[in-house]
Amino acid sequence: MREDRALWVALFIFALLLAAPTLLPMIGQGYLTNLLIKAMLLAIAALSLDLLIGHGGMVSLGHSAFVGLGAYATAIGIESGIENILVLLGIALAVAGSFALVTGALALRTSGVYFLMITLAFGQMTYFTLTSLAAYGGDDGLTLWSLATLFGSDVVQSGGGLYFLILGTMIAVWWLVHRIGQSRFGRVLRAARDNPERTEVMGYSVRRYRLTAYVIAGMLASLSGLLLVQHAEFVSPALATWQRSGDLIVVVVLGGIGTRNGAIFGAFFIVILEEVLGSILHEWRLIYGPLLVLMVLFAKGGLSHLIAGKPRGGAVS
Repeated sequence: MREDRALWVALFIFALLLAAPTLLPMIGQGYLTNLLIKAMLLAIAALSLDLLIGHGGMVSLGHSAFVGLGAYATAIGIESGIENILVLLGIALAVAGSFALVTGALALRTSGVYFLMITLAFGQMTYFTLTSLAAYGGDDGLTLWSLATLFGSDVVQSGGGLYFLILGTMIAVWWLVHRIGQSRFGRVLRAARDNPERTEVMGYSVRRYRLTAYVIAGMLASLSGLLLVQHAEFVSPALATWQRSGDLIVVVVLGGIGTRNGAIFGAFFIVILEEVLGSILHEWRLIYGPLLVLMVLFAKGGLSHLIAGKPRGGAVS
């Protein structure tokens, strides 16, 4: 029952987002479209991280590195003369997947706080590597004078086409993460999270399952970086900082760890909250911080629990 409720809530949100480009300009609030795009890009990255935290129990403080790699792979590809977004997509996925495979194989030799620290180290290594790319702006980042196309068409560059591309990607990532969670792979991943020793005894390679999830999550996060380049027409090493990774963890926890819609709820709540508080006072973080603490303390299960109800027995809502 709660599963159905969560699905209907998600479908309602997606319907509103589909109608937004048409409805918002009618009330003179066209700038809100950009705000929705920002929230959807954050939701894509948060959904990928929730696959690690919610299903695998792997708290990574370097997840934003994959967003940065996806963005830089796209930007460098465009600067090198590659214009087709499908080719750039393949490059971004390959770069992020390869990095995840190598770093994940090392990081997963540890667990708990040690896993947190080693992912932080790999994330910072990525950040400093990106800042050293002097040919692509270094610390200052890189402004793009051309963007990716779809077989020569500019439909994915700006306006409604890009909006619906980002929305479609978010829905696809949401669906994929949910299907992974409901599959045999997801059940083994959660079993390894709850009791790795028993899972090993049952004949499953915990490390292999976790590494596969780590690579999938890294590749999904790179999609956020690719689409961010198309939207912002700019890329910066700041995308890969540990603070961005911390923001993603906040989004996942606030929305509801391991829930069906939690990452989306958390992303939209954070973006809207920042916008509202930022318009009221300059030192908006003085309110933002304590408010998040109160949310975590009193909204047990996150926003997903408040909106869709508390799941039973650890089921994904």
